[in-house]
Amino acid sequence: MTGAAGGEAFRPDPRLPGGPLPGAWQRCRETLPLVAPARRRQLRILVVGTGLAGASAAATLAEQGYQVRVITYHDSPRRAHSVAAQGGINAARNYAGDGDSVERLFQDTIRGGDFRAREAGCYRLAELSGAIIDQCVAQGVPFAREYGGTLSTRSFGGTLVSRTFYARGQTGQQLLYGACQALMRQVAAGRVELLPRRELLELVTDDGVARGAICRNLVSGALETHTAHAVLLASGGYSNVFHLSTNAVKSNASAIWRAHRQGAWFANPCFTQIHPTCIPSGDPAQSKLTLMSESLRNDGRVWVPAAAADSRPAAAIPEAERDYFLERQYPRFGNMVPRDVASRRARERCLEGHGVGPGGRSVYLDLGEAIARDGRAAIEARYGNLLEMYGRITGDDPTRTPMRIYPAPHYTMGGLWVDYHLMSNLPGLFVLGEANFSEHGANRLGASALMQGLADGYFIAPATVAAWLAGQPQPDLAPDHPACREARARASARIAALRRPPAAGVAPVTADSLHRELGLLMIEACGISRRADRLRAAGAELERLRELFRERLHVPDHGCGLDPELEKALRLEDFLDLAGLMLADALAREESCGAHFREEHQTAEGEARRDDARFAHIAAWEHGGEAPPRRHEEPLTFVASRPDRRNYR
Repeated sequence: MTGAAGGEAFRPDPRLPGGPLPGAWQRCRETLPLVAPARRRQLRILVVGTGLAGASAAATLAEQGYQVRVITYHDSPRRAHSVAAQGGINAARNYAGDGDSVERLFQDTIRGGDFRAREAGCYRLAELSGAIIDQCVAQGVPFAREYGGTLSTRSFGGTLVSRTFYARGQTGQQLLYGACQALMRQVAAGRVELLPRRELLELVTDDGVARGAICRNLVSGALETHTAHAVLLASGGYSNVFHLSTNAVKSNASAIWRAHRQGAWFANPCFTQIHPTCIPSGDPAQSKLTLMSESLRNDGRVWVPAAAADSRPAAAIPEAERDYFLERQYPRFGNMVPRDVASRRARERCLEGHGVGPGGRSVYLDLGEAIARDGRAAIEARYGNLLEMYGRITGDDPTRTPMRIYPAPHYTMGGLWVDYHLMSNLPGLFVLGEANFSEHGANRLGASALMQGLADGYFIAPATVAAWLAGQPQPDLAPDHPACREARARASARIAALRRPPAAGVAPVTADSLHRELGLLMIEACGISRRADRLRAAGAELERLRELFRERLHVPDHGCGLDPELEKALRLEDFLDLAGLMLADALAREESCGAHFREEHQTAEGEARRDDARFAHIAAWEHGGEAPPRRHEEPLTFVASRPDRRNYR
């Protein structure tokens, strides 16, 4: 087999456990070597990111006795984007008595990802899910409860059971506060050094081993060198490559992309999730989009006017003239189909002229029937902050008028390739949470991101990082080591290139304007629906944007540390390169699976058509330097599940 750039391609070793899936993680963990408590105090670990995965990993490793240094570009770890997660966290506890189990959660996860994930990882995630809830309850996370005191659960897309634990519409916030509480306890104990307002610009590697990072102090502007015996990246996903997404404006891909340039493989970069329930864009200059939790689909019915180009207000359209298209097309799951399916069908109805609102770019999410059934007070108690948020942004009362929603970029299943131990192909570099390519395959089920982030941080990485440290010599790396100086020089050269003014007579461009163009290009070519000719055309247009970036983007040096325009330009440079890899991956994967929907590969009913004979694998891309990237394949095998066609009808 050859990679995209020619030459030999390698088969990644995922280090999967042998034997039956039940209990495989426990058997693996029992064989992992340990580090003596006195030795742990001598070993340094660098954690990049303070979301759920980063904060929980840092707190747990520090509790074990390691010296942990944490960097975040936020002014407080509590501002990490995990705080914005709304709907809930999955766990196989069967509190609703509706037949849930570890096996069912495993099957839902592997099927929801359209059989493009490892069975071993998905099963481990399902097994750990209950322990995550126990951990969070012990921390005081205020999950919703029934009258008798038991924890409440609700249903999410792609499942037929109620397994999602929640704290109204603020689940991510409450979980992050719990993790940050544990983190700050370790800061107070002196075992964690917290460095806010730092952004990773380069990964430090010595003889192919990750040994630290070069960061820019966002306040002073100074470059800092941070060395460690192991590096954990928990910096989140890359949905902001689309410019408008539900992610925070400063969410970026720089940490994982810089690691990729240093040799870490990037897995399945085209697997990106478009969330079906978001507030539509209302202004061309808008900087981000707002998520409306998938949980609203439990009580809200999704519909459009049955007649195309019907401009009547929602209240004027009688029931007989409404098309509840998800219920019509998927009678078994109805409005609770997985996100990729719901997003694609909403886009189709809008393109066919049935959309509502400005430009016909939205569909209705109607809570009217639920309010009539349960009462307004009950619905407001269930979704209060979500309804308030919608009202403030749109000026409409969602309890009186149907909400207008439209799909928007939200989550990335792709990310740096990791093995079963969460270590990348670069020794010493561990990747957690959304930053890795995870257990979600080609489509993540709702409420599984928080589950994965906390499983990685609280339970998996603390065991596997320790095992790697136990088995390796750990020499100290001084900040003036040649590997550190080389990485620092790369970071300085990037900044210097952006400081150079454009040639005389050349009109400059801004990072914001280029990022907006990139986003429009990527959402049309590599968003909900993809096609080979559009992907190739986007590749050519991307080269034009890169040239504009090189020739006409100029960031003046104002002589002060705070430089938001430099921050934007550095992040955009990485997004432009990542976009090229996403297009290449989407073009190479000649099938439809999950959120990767190639129009050339669909069934007569418009559903995704996989090609298991050629593409039942994880695509792991190696950076090629000046040459094209090389594509490696990790085959996927299925023993406990049967890869048939997903059927939510």
